[in-house]
Amino acid sequence: MDIQVSTTPIEGVLVVQPECFRDRRGLFMESYNRRKLQRHGIDLGFVQDNHARSFRHVLRGLHYQNERAPQHRLIRCVAGEIFYAAVDLRVGSPTFGQYYCAELSSENLTQVLIPPEFAHGYLVLSEVAEVHYKCTAHHSPDVERTLAWNDPDVAVPWPVAEPVLSRRDVDAPSLRDYLANPCFYAREPVARS
Repeated sequence: MDIQVSTTPIEGVLVVQPECFRDRRGLFMESYNRRKLQRHGIDLGFVQDNHARSFRHVLRGLHYQNERAPQHRLIRCVAGEIFYAAVDLRVGSPTFGQYYCAELSSENLTQVLIPPEFAHGYLVLSEVAEVHYKCTAHHSPDVERTLAWNDPDVAVPWPVAEPVLSRRDVDAPSLRDYLANPCFYAREPVARS
């Protein structure tokens, strides 16, 4: 059993496709295997797993933790279907403010790995969806941040115009607000001698 790891148009965002065995009994897959990810150059120390259950048209996001407790996240949908989005927050990056989107479901088993410098969120497309994600830093409410899900400068193409939102997500700041006090910057290429 192996996995496939694919790049996306936004540097750092990766799609992970585990190998899955299906037969008349159902399916079996390894949802996470550190050695297999290491063979693809991914060596992350995950410290926390999160599991969320949400109902149709609930939108959670766009969330991130600032530079004091940044998190890589490996996201998958274990039941139902979601529309997933990640937004580049690296000031100076050629893709700053751009998004990567994917449909994740219990059928396609696709996972997305995003670096800490990205805000992320998802919209539930099915009646109910359960989302699981691994994190490389513990949840820290004091460094939790949110980016407006409907910011016109980002323009994520959410498939629902009026999602169900938390108060936190309704009041989230814009990308322009983020620029007043950014958390993340693009890394300078290392000079070779």
